[in-house]
Amino acid sequence: AVRPSCGCTTAALAKNDVAPGEKGEITATFNIGDRTGVQTKTVTVDTDDAKVPQTVLTFKATIAQLLDLQPTFVFWQANEPAQPKTIIAKVAKEVTVKKMDVVSSSGDFTAKVEPGKTAGEFKIQVQPKDTTKPLNATLTIKPDVMPEKVYYAAARVMPPGTAKP
Repeated sequence: AVRPSCGCTTAALAKNDVAPGEKGEITATFNIGDRTGVQTKTVTVDTDDAKVPQTVLTFKATIAQLLDLQPTFVFWQANEPAQPKTIIAKVAKEVTVKKMDVVSSSGDFTAKVEPGKTAGEFKIQVQPKDTTKPLNATLTIKPDVMPEKVYYAAARVMPPGTAKP
């Protein structure tokens, strides 16, 4: 029998009965989902071999971040001039993104996207309509990649008298 370490991993035997000395094949599949960075997964193989009843197969993958947002939070102090602030979106080298959509959860903020200084870089200009009152918005950022991935940033106008976050 084979048992993967988590629900994101599946493992299947090419055939269930493998005779002593015979070779067998196990196919393991890891669904990365939204994971990034170093990921370590295991598949436990149970056998009827009294000397080695169990073997743990380990596989390790480094999953690149598709999109790096800097910063992920832009803010304005109360009554600060409502000038645009910039979020830089950098796409991983091995990925091609031609277009990026950004939608604000609030009509109190506008967001527009333009090409950055280098290939794979985008400038997201965020601007509040008003800084005289506290405002919040979530920016939903969608690069044109398949499968579709969604990223988020936040924009806020701070209440009067609030220290910088």
